[in-house]
Amino acid sequence: MHALVAAKIRANPAFFNHVKITLARWRTIVSASSQAYLIEWESLVNEGLELSLAMAAENSQRADALRQSSQFAGILTNAERFAFLKSWKLDHAV
Repeated sequence: MHALVAAKIRANPAFFNHVKITLARWRTIVSASSQAYLIEWESLVNEGLELSLAMAAENSQRADALRQSSQFAGILTNAERFAFLKSWKLDHAV
């Protein structure tokens, strides 16, 4: 799903401002157990759009862990998220 988010932000970099706002808000309200992830995201965001998006879509254990506290929430519309989940379910049916 984060690869889809990354593509949407690359197509319209103004969405990256939403990411920054969400991250700043979350840093003040989330539990202490998530703060380490948000601090790492904050560092990536401060490095710029491409580095942040690369990590968001990376296939690694580190990226998987970071995505558990992802400020990219809200970039996809409900319809986009539903279409992705429906497609994913069909692709991963047993």
